[in-house]
Amino acid sequence: MKYLLPALILVVVACKNDNPKMEVANPNWSKDESIKMNSEFAAEEDNEIDVFLMTRPDWKMKETGTGLRYMIYKNGIGTDSAKVGDAVTVDFEITLLSGEICYSSKENGAETFLVEKSDIESGLHEGIKYLTVGDRAKFIIPSRAAHGLIGDTDKIPPLSPVIYDIELLKIDKND
Repeated sequence: MKYLLPALILVVVACKNDNPKMEVANPNWSKDESIKMNSEFAAEEDNEIDVFLMTRPDWKMKETGTGLRYMIYKNGIGTDSAKVGDAVTVDFEITLLSGEICYSSKENGAETFLVEKSDIESGLHEGIKYLTVGDRAKFIIPSRAAHGLIGDTDKIPPLSPVIYDIELLKIDKND
């Protein structure tokens, strides 16, 4: 009984509603603030990719203006690269920087898409244009050119760069 009164007081005090109004963050988020935030995300991610590449000195990657890193590690037999509107067929494996495999054409076979006319990562559209038939390459695509702020809502987390190990099997020209 001697513990009942303090416990009852504690319950009454805990249930008392003295919550002040919650402050709402600035609802007038500006375009400049969004640009700054995206720039910070991009810089952090570029640093993460640079650190990753330091652990792989044999990956001699080139970097494009969009942040795509690529290297062709096996030259094929082709002489023509893919152009906008061409149908390309590829074998691929997509991994995260951690090495976790997200997707692979080993599961469902090679995939075909139209260059710059299909709803896939813009970084893949960019990278495929550097390849000729038979080339094997690695692409590191930053999230801003891959799956962005929300990931793919399945296997690729938000703000995650992806690595494509890709082989260009075929180009059907759109002449």
